[in-house]
Amino acid sequence: MTLSLALARLKDARDGVTIVEFAIVAPVLLMFIFGIFDLGHGLYMQSVLQGAVQEAGRDSGLETGRAGQDAIDAEVRERVEAVMPFLEEDDLTIRRLNYETFSDVGTPEDFDDANGSGTYDDTECFTDRNDNGEWDPDVGAEGLGGADDVVLYEVTVTYDRLFPFWRMVGLPHRGFAQATTVMRNQPFGQQATRRSVYICP
Repeated sequence: MTLSLALARLKDARDGVTIVEFAIVAPVLLMFIFGIFDLGHGLYMQSVLQGAVQEAGRDSGLETGRAGQDAIDAEVRERVEAVMPFLEEDDLTIRRLNYETFSDVGTPEDFDDANGSGTYDDTECFTDRNDNGEWDPDVGAEGLGGADDVVLYEVTVTYDRLFPFWRMVGLPHRGFAQATTVMRNQPFGQQATRRSVYICP
């Protein structure tokens, strides 16, 4: 067989072309599939977490639920672990801050801006509204508060991603989800008057 005949046959050969095409397309296809799975799992995780936080916030605001905060927190963890079963103890954190009104949520404590910088400096006087002796960028006090108080309930989860998509595109190995709800406690009593102290360092 001459070289020209062999080259002619090779030019017309189609054997094995499918495997070559698959080798070219497979990495992109796999990355696309893993990306959809990773995104879908993240959205599902966020949805489950938000539902658990909403329910926990409602249960926490009831007078009957005030004594069972550990059980309420355990329920949130249980619902999250149904979606993400390998959570470590410190992978899920819960924060509760209480306020007098809804308009107080996320607002900083008032201070005298003596130097006109627009930010609080250690030498400036301030109104301590959460009674902890220091200026805070959020007036909320830790815990559930009392009757008729407004409570911010926030749960943060960090977790190992289930699918290797993060490796392919350079994302961090740990995923992150956070859910927040703000609700008013049941008016089971008179709302306590909050003490504000004017402090000058």
